[in-house]
Amino acid sequence: MKSFYHYLMKHRHPKPKDELSKFANDAYVDHGFPKNTDNYDEISSYLEMNGHYLKSMTVFDDAWEKYQNEILKRI
Repeated sequence: MKSFYHYLMKHRHPKPKDELSKFANDAYVDHGFPKNTDNYDEISSYLEMNGHYLKSMTVFDDAWEKYQNEILKRI
């Protein structure tokens, strides 16, 4: 199964056009980001403590919802 990080990386963009692509770019340079998990609580806890680059946790929640709809529901 594709991890959330792996899913998020498809949204990277050299000139971020929205909050999702900015989040993806910032997560890419965050070497501590939990890259191999699909656990919401683990990622959410990490971002609450270390996600200073997120304007709001709503950005993560929206990205997680898209991840669920596109990846997790396929299983």
